[in-house]
Amino acid sequence: MNQQQQTTPDKRRKTLLILEFSSLAVLLISMAWFSNQSSDGTPLSAGWLLIPAFASLGVFLSFIGLMYLRWVASANDQRRPRHRAIFALLTLTLLGVWIYGIANTWISLSTAQ
Repeated sequence: MNQQQQTTPDKRRKTLLILEFSSLAVLLISMAWFSNQSSDGTPLSAGWLLIPAFASLGVFLSFIGLMYLRWVASANDQRRPRHRAIFALLTLTLLGVWIYGIANTWISLSTAQ
C-alpha cells in the first residue's frame, strides 16, 4: 500500500502547476505590454505594477507549493521534521527576496517622481 501512495500524484500538484504557468503568462504579457507603453513616451501609473507584482507572487507561491509536495509531503516520518525546518528557511528566504525586490522597485519609482 505504501508503494501505491508514492505512485499516485497529489491532487494539489495540478492546481499548483496551473497557477504557476498562468501567473507566468500574466507576468510575461504584462512585461511586454509595459515595454510597448514605455516606447510611446507616456508615463505609466505605479498602480499598474501591481499586476506583475501579484503575478510574480503567484509564480513564487506555486513554486514553493510544488517544492513542498516534492520534499516535505513525500518524506518519510523520520525525516519530515528536518525537511520542514529546511523548507521553512527556504520559504522565508524566497519570500524575503520577493518582498525586497518589490520594495526596492516601489521606492525607486517613488523617488524618481
